[in-house]
Amino acid sequence: MSDVFSIERDGHVATVWLDNPDRRNAMGSAFFEGIKPVFDDLADDPDVWAIVLAAKGPAFTVGLDLKEVGGGLSGGLGGGGKAGSDASRRLTSRRQLLRWQEAFTAVADCPKPVVAAIHGWCIGGGIDLICCADIRLASADTTFSVRETKVAIVADLGTLQRLPKILSPGHVAELAFTGKDITAERAAGMGLVNDVVDGSADEVYAAARAMAEEIASNPPLVVQGVKQVLKAGRELTVEQGLDYVSLWNSAFLGTNDLVEAMTSFMEKRPPNYSGT
Repeated sequence: MSDVFSIERDGHVATVWLDNPDRRNAMGSAFFEGIKPVFDDLADDPDVWAIVLAAKGPAFTVGLDLKEVGGGLSGGLGGGGKAGSDASRRLTSRRQLLRWQEAFTAVADCPKPVVAAIHGWCIGGGIDLICCADIRLASADTTFSVRETKVAIVADLGTLQRLPKILSPGHVAELAFTGKDITAERAAGMGLVNDVVDGSADEVYAAARAMAEEIASNPPLVVQGVKQVLKAGRELTVEQGLDYVSLWNSAFLGTNDLVEAMTSFMEKRPPNYSGT
């Protein structure tokens, strides 16, 4: 249970809703405490084969909740008590920051494909979050910004590490150095989003949901294997990646769903995958 997230399950697709619309889904302590358990639970659920990440209200997220946590940024995130030394306060701050990073990493490390449905504002921590998704769709009214630079912060929750694996170096530098707002159309041109959906938040969610259902129509262990091989391949040479996938398939090729795929093909009928 969470005050800022809600979960819907329909068939083999789960939707994680950012559900704090009154605060435009600003990221405070409840967000950072809640998102990892949510994605850990979905990662362990064998009935969930794909995930949609969406938001309720007028904005996907306006990023870090500066009203809640902003006061601690200039003096250290964690404090450490009046009797603490500067070093102890800085260590406490670093531990807090690492916990926040782990919250986003739980999304990136989820073995199930994650499709983000983005609308309205997606700024600051919102970029950190969508960089953890596998596929990103945006409504035409979405505004994106690596906003941290404009509030005197070096983005530290994953944008500067994950965005360079999505965009070209020049585009990353432009967004990170300026903190400028860009439109959904510009984001698509850069490659930040897969597609721009005309219409409302409901329509971009419907498009993301349809894509998640298309993914979930495939054998889930294979889809998860593809995600793992793609992830590993980002850090490997072509030769190392080929060696990795040979080991993966040697270990995991023999699923019940492989038998079902072959049988259904021979019988000229749609497959009925079990996820085993």
